[in-house]
Amino acid sequence: MDARAAAAAAQPDGCRARDMSAAGSSLAVRPATEADLDVIASIYAVAVATGTASWELTPPSGEEMRTRFRALVDGGYPYLVAVRDGSVQGYAYASGFRPRPGYRHTIENSVYVAAAAQGQGVGRALLAALIDACTARGWRQMVAVIGGSENVASLRLHASLGFVEVGRLPATGRKFGRWLDCIQMQRALGAGAASAPDE
Repeated sequence: MDARAAAAAAQPDGCRARDMSAAGSSLAVRPATEADLDVIASIYAVAVATGTASWELTPPSGEEMRTRFRALVDGGYPYLVAVRDGSVQGYAYASGFRPRPGYRHTIENSVYVAAAAQGQGVGRALLAALIDACTARGWRQMVAVIGGSENVASLRLHASLGFVEVGRLPATGRKFGRWLDCIQMQRALGAGAASAPDE
């Protein structure tokens, strides 16, 4: 079975996600609220200014982040935060993969973790919870669009939760004076492509 077929094949609901719970620690994942948006905007601003996970070049304003948040939540997409000791450590959300209706069963994920919280399991807890939430809402495929082949932490995180690389677009982005590859990874949600969804 090639990588594309493996990605689309059925996998257990929330593949390993139940083993990712933060039981015994103070890390909790919950739905984001508008009260979290200042911290979310701050986390994203650092990611835009210093990394290649996002190919935006200028951090968006707080009001723009609020507009984006409302559009996603109003559209029925999960938007989550990870909180430790009362402080937001990272966030994750799902969004439509493409706007045309033929793509309606496929979503894209985004995960951002505060610089000080990286390497502590926050991204894993967020992505696992997002997989579970999207499976419960009936989507069948999840795609990750990862900016820059040097983004090893994101590539490993996604692989650890059942994603496989299904495409690589060389030199399709440019940031910090260098060309960047776009890596696409995918995993099935629920029954995946093994059965037709309820329409």
